[in-house]
Amino acid sequence: MAKQFDVAIIGAGAAGMMCAAIAGARGKRVVLIDHAEKLAEKIRISGGGRCNFTNLNAAPSNFLSENPHFCKSALSRYTAQDFLALVKKHRIGYHEKHRGQLFCNDSSEQIIAMLKAECSAAGVNWRMPCKVHGVTKEEGGYVVATDHGDIGAESVVIATGGLSIPKIGATDLGYRIATQFGLPLVEPRPGLVPLTFDGPSWDAFAPLAGIALEVEVSTGSGKGKNAKRGLFREDLLFTHRGLSGPAILQISSYWEPGTPIVVNLLPEMDVAEELIGSKTTVKKQLGNVLAQWLPARLAEGLLLANGFAPDARLADMADAKLRKLGDAINRWAIVPTGSEGYRKAEVTLGGVDTRALSQQTMMAKDVPGLYFIGETVDVTGWLGGYNFQWAWASGYVAGQSV
Repeated sequence: MAKQFDVAIIGAGAAGMMCAAIAGARGKRVVLIDHAEKLAEKIRISGGGRCNFTNLNAAPSNFLSENPHFCKSALSRYTAQDFLALVKKHRIGYHEKHRGQLFCNDSSEQIIAMLKAECSAAGVNWRMPCKVHGVTKEEGGYVVATDHGDIGAESVVIATGGLSIPKIGATDLGYRIATQFGLPLVEPRPGLVPLTFDGPSWDAFAPLAGIALEVEVSTGSGKGKNAKRGLFREDLLFTHRGLSGPAILQISSYWEPGTPIVVNLLPEMDVAEELIGSKTTVKKQLGNVLAQWLPARLAEGLLLANGFAPDARLADMADAKLRKLGDAINRWAIVPTGSEGYRKAEVTLGGVDTRALSQQTMMAKDVPGLYFIGETVDVTGWLGGYNFQWAWASGYVAGQSV
């Protein structure tokens, strides 16, 4: 057998480096393997280059999984405050931007350098760039076949991430290894992704690209008793192909194809009541009234899409029609035709079914010595630093166990 290590970790992203540093600090002989030319590209591009590295409010309720209780153990054992202590130890400046989201003051490169330094201090061995061709189980451990020859290890940790952003090297290697060893998968699909629309129902909105506003967005009638229902108040952005912005990225993880999302474009106002109450005092055209509350182009698009003439006088409108218009603004129900897919998705939903893993160690219950962490597994966080916190927490738990 090739040179022996205690632990071989495949994938040198957020979860993989955290796991390597923790295991190495415990005295384990660790080798960290990654096929990429550049280290941790997903960390590098995150948060607009400043890395939204955690969220102070991270809790199990901020994560989606077919097995929702699985993440509780890891998140409780390695918290946002624990990672923040590491950031402070390395004297990295940071700030809270919005609702507990923490960003570097300067650059995401600082988080990469911090993790690399922690790995170096723990004596971690590197194989990078180094492509993995396969993993086999042998007596006493595993053999990882790579471009650099076979690597023997007592334990193997899969930290290869999901399928999102293929241009920076995303692959399905982790899923293939899981399937090889008999672990079930929850079907992967793009998460935190812009939604797309087409057809006549979208024609009135296609010219609105660039308009942004704060909305409340929820899932419509999800299919089945186990349908996941989301509700978020964030900014929405009209694009040439559909809708984006934080509100849409958040709801995309809950959306099921074929079902509507419901957008409240004026969450602070009951639009129908406001319009009806203003009929006797406001002598303006309907388009001008709505333009007081919404971007003018959006107001016109909504009126046209719902069969209203923008130059119609508010005072001449029947109450029933104004209620219909109010519903179209406060409860705009639309069915996406799809999403922008993995190329624009920030994360991958689904992955290795956590019911096949130990929540205390991240090890496969029926395959001793084989671990899965980070985005490879079926735990997906909200937008806003939650997915990094899962990477740190799951990497820490596995690093303590291997």
